[in-house]
Amino acid sequence: MKNIGIWIDKNKALIFKITDETEVFETIISNVEDFHIHGGSGTRFKGGPQDVVQDSRYLEREKHQFKAFFDEVALEIKIADGILIFGPAEAKDKFKKELESSYKEINEKVKDVQVADSMTDNQVKAWVRDFFKSN
Repeated sequence: MKNIGIWIDKNKALIFKITDETEVFETIISNVEDFHIHGGSGTRFKGGPQDVVQDSRYLEREKHQFKAFFDEVALEIKIADGILIFGPAEAKDKFKKELESSYKEINEKVKDVQVADSMTDNQVKAWVRDFFKSN
């Protein structure tokens, strides 16, 4: 029996694999960029020329970066019998949607998706152990 817990956010995924004999903890760093889009007036005068911001270009690039990150995480967890996904913000939900659309066989093994704040490595391990002991 191999159970895996994944704490995931935009910057990294902490993967904790538990089998009957061993425990393995891994970190996957994402390459998702933080976009700081600047726009607005090109002058200090009100009503001056405005910069054109191409939000769609940034969002499309971010979408591709998330896809590559999620593909890498999915390869690490495909051997699991049970999967717990948790983390802050929306990365956990985006990852679950990616599993639903592109990795149906892995998605069937997901037991739960939970909200969790930032955690230390030991807190992640304890969270995963507690979840699979109670289920």
